[in-house]
Amino acid sequence: MDTFAQRKAAAMAELASPAPDKSPKGGVDAPIIPLLDLLNSHPSFFTTSSCSGRISILLSNPDPSTDQVHNQEKKKKKKAGGGRWLFVSHEKAEPETVLKLLFGDLKDEDVGFEAVLRFEPMIVAVDCRDLDAACQLVGVAISSGFRESGITSVQKRVMVAIRCSIRMEVPLGQVGNLLVPDEYVSYLIGIANRKMEANKQRTDSFLHALQEKLASVSEEQNPSEQDDSHIAPTRNSAASPVPNGNNGLKLDDSNIELGCICEEEEKEDKIAKSLNSNTSKESLQNQNNSLSASVLNVTGEQIEKIFLWGQSACVYSDNKVLIFGGFGGIGRHSRRNYSLILDASSGLLTTLDVARPPLERMGHSVSLVGDDVYVIGGRAGPLEILNDMWVLKKNANEWVQLECSGNMFKPRHRHAAAVVGSNIYVFGGLCDEEIYPCMNVLDTKSMHWKQIKGSGKLPGPCHSHAMVAHGFQLFLFGGHNGHKPLGDLYSFDTASLNWKREIISGKPPFARFSHSIFAYKNYIGILGGCPFRQQEHQKLALLDLNRRRWVYAKIDSVGKRNMWVRSSAVVIDDKLVLVGGGASCYAFGTYFSPPMKLNLNFLKTSDGANSDTSYVFQVEKEYAKQIKDVLKSSGWLDLNRKVKVTQNGRHVLFPVNGVFCEFFFSEKVNGEKEFLVSCGGSLERDELSVNRKGPKSPQNLMRELVKPLLERSGMPSEFLEQLPTRWEQLGDMVVLPKNSFRDPQWDIIAKELWPIVAHSLGTRRLARQGSVMPTGTRDSGLELLIGSDGWVTHHENGISYSLDTTKCMFSWGNRSEKLRMAALNCTDEVIVDLFAGIGYFVLPFLVKAHAKLVYACEWNPNALTALRRNLVDNSVADQCIVLEGDNRITAPKGVADRVCLGLLPSSEGSWITGVRALRVEGGTLHVHGNVNDSEESKWPDYVVQSITTISQNEGLSWQVNVTHVERVKWYGPHILHLVVDVKCQQI
Repeated sequence: MDTFAQRKAAAMAELASPAPDKSPKGGVDAPIIPLLDLLNSHPSFFTTSSCSGRISILLSNPDPSTDQVHNQEKKKKKKAGGGRWLFVSHEKAEPETVLKLLFGDLKDEDVGFEAVLRFEPMIVAVDCRDLDAACQLVGVAISSGFRESGITSVQKRVMVAIRCSIRMEVPLGQVGNLLVPDEYVSYLIGIANRKMEANKQRTDSFLHALQEKLASVSEEQNPSEQDDSHIAPTRNSAASPVPNGNNGLKLDDSNIELGCICEEEEKEDKIAKSLNSNTSKESLQNQNNSLSASVLNVTGEQIEKIFLWGQSACVYSDNKVLIFGGFGGIGRHSRRNYSLILDASSGLLTTLDVARPPLERMGHSVSLVGDDVYVIGGRAGPLEILNDMWVLKKNANEWVQLECSGNMFKPRHRHAAAVVGSNIYVFGGLCDEEIYPCMNVLDTKSMHWKQIKGSGKLPGPCHSHAMVAHGFQLFLFGGHNGHKPLGDLYSFDTASLNWKREIISGKPPFARFSHSIFAYKNYIGILGGCPFRQQEHQKLALLDLNRRRWVYAKIDSVGKRNMWVRSSAVVIDDKLVLVGGGASCYAFGTYFSPPMKLNLNFLKTSDGANSDTSYVFQVEKEYAKQIKDVLKSSGWLDLNRKVKVTQNGRHVLFPVNGVFCEFFFSEKVNGEKEFLVSCGGSLERDELSVNRKGPKSPQNLMRELVKPLLERSGMPSEFLEQLPTRWEQLGDMVVLPKNSFRDPQWDIIAKELWPIVAHSLGTRRLARQGSVMPTGTRDSGLELLIGSDGWVTHHENGISYSLDTTKCMFSWGNRSEKLRMAALNCTDEVIVDLFAGIGYFVLPFLVKAHAKLVYACEWNPNALTALRRNLVDNSVADQCIVLEGDNRITAPKGVADRVCLGLLPSSEGSWITGVRALRVEGGTLHVHGNVNDSEESKWPDYVVQSITTISQNEGLSWQVNVTHVERVKWYGPHILHLVVDVKCQQI
């Protein structure tokens, strides 16, 4: 038994003992028992001490020398350092209880002791088997919000402390002579309770992340429908609940998945061992591809709304996925019938507000035909199998049930559907004990069902299979026939109605069901499914239709356990979006897969990298220096191309040569490769190669690409002089000036023009600036030229600004002023921003200047949506109070140390509001305004005189002075944007 095992055995024995432990409480805090059980059940961890988080009042003796006279009984109650608890709670505190202890009948032994109200978040000390396990645990903790977590010891033992910084400690005075009233104590308890709630959310997030990372899983169906006899099998089980011809088990969702896990694994292990050396060698060669995967950062609706399985999804519009139905969701898990829209670019999740949706269901199909979405079949309950058809038309705001003619379409769920032209092809499915072997076709023009027998080698009855269209062919793989998972691939020609069992070279994918399938260029991809085996689920099986060979791509998703069982796979451009899916973890309960995105842009077969394609190695900026040294010393840098930075500024792109590509995808593992992978690096296509020896500016590239278009369209070459020479970058969107391409003749070739302009500027989203709308809310007039969604995320000075550019303005010219505000020291200050917008100055005040609290006034509903999102994204939502409406009505009075009046062309209409917002003692006003350059020297005096008059009329005795005048930018000819810093001091 090693040293770690000995320590763990001793700790677990002590934890299991009924005797009190050494903590003041004498036992483990109930709120974190599930978390401690999870850590202690893992072979690489055990906990040595913990606290779930607490609200307390600690008493300490102001004269420590008197501690010696306390008897031993009192000494036992002391905290470290001579203190003791007057009150402690590991849940939210009741203000009345605390007030009674502080202001009610006081104990003589407490009088005179100093009282401190404290909130302390969760902290757990974990002994780890090795450094690798510790690093993984710290990574999960930090990503869950415990950002102060770290490795505290690596000498005799490897120790990790899991902790965060949302603490609070407020001295109240001495018991019997407190310095604060009871109202203030109640206010502090409210703050502590909010911190306790935030602590609970982080703890739950950490527990969920650990379950995701550590659990050994297999698929679960609706727990409420499982028969008690259907238990998870193990390799030593005496009996298996696999449905077969003799045991009389009924085929329903409660036992389809459970039985095949062990038996089929054993069979396939034997088959794998019997493969000859040539086949094994070929398998290794075909598995040297790599695809990067990342979890989508979901905003808008709660992410739990998309925690589903048995749902179905399809492309809805540019970059958007429609998800309908499924089992799971917020609160108690159940079948759902809401329609969700997920933006694959921004992660924005919204609920489609449509009338008369279909019945709640799972195991149905969703298909897009033209602009219409069709839902077919599914299961609404254990005994309610459906055969209804519904259509959602994009232009209509409701679901419509279809009345179809032709062959009767039998009730079913777990079928597969694919679209060719205007026809929806449906194969197989399950209804009670019956599994269907037939192909049905719905003609969406005539709403007529037809059953097709077809010729050739037909698939047998199956359910939980997957089918996809590629041109006029359908490809069907896998499924379950009631006895075992299936591993055959079939094709169906929709023109000749001929079935064919495909014989493909290379190692075929393992037999599976409840998996996903998709078509991308000349590939058919197969992913996930059941039986679940972690190693196999890290691979994407790809049928190369050109070479008619199976190849494999490793899926790189650092720190995530992929559980793509009953997931939906949707291809958008070069990305594969995976939504839904999940399982039952035998040790930890229900698991749902987060939405993920796989980059399909680089699919490399065993023939090696395409010699006509250039590649870059993408890494985060913080690792750029180390990565560059490795690439350069190894001779892997392509010196004919430039190193570039991504548009969002987060990643550096190093051009690499073919030697590096071969090395990176080889099976060889060494220190260099481990380092490259540990830094989160990925190999990507260089979409816009720039040669170091002959660089082309975006303007020159645009001229070269637009010139042939003008010639083809019969337009004069003089139009090349109208091409823009400047533009703005906003997140991943390029915004052209509002006077660009305004000649009506450009509109004739717009469809071909905009993709060329976007390519030359290296962007996928292109827009043209418009005039500010003449409304009180100054709405944006921006016009989207390429892309259907105006939401962008712009990173500036370490701050994230998200906004819908089609509805909100973004001022690039205010950058210098935002930097100036960010450089202020606003610690302990309360600030009022009377024109908050999306958070232009609110965020610098909070994130960089460390303001204590900001009141953000705004009346534009679109800006408010962005502001609230930005406060959450920058983790400062708990330090900002958003006030919606006219600031002359909503702004607070007498609270501010600093007021920002950032409205152009003039904020004068709210100067009186700004004065009223300052404390009686005074403070600072940052007054913005557009000023004619001839009046530049006079305007500060005018501001001082006006503020002085306003303060006198408000009964305030202030001395008003200008401490600084900032030239922000030229707003127009002879018009300057100025900011005057006005200091108001009580006389």
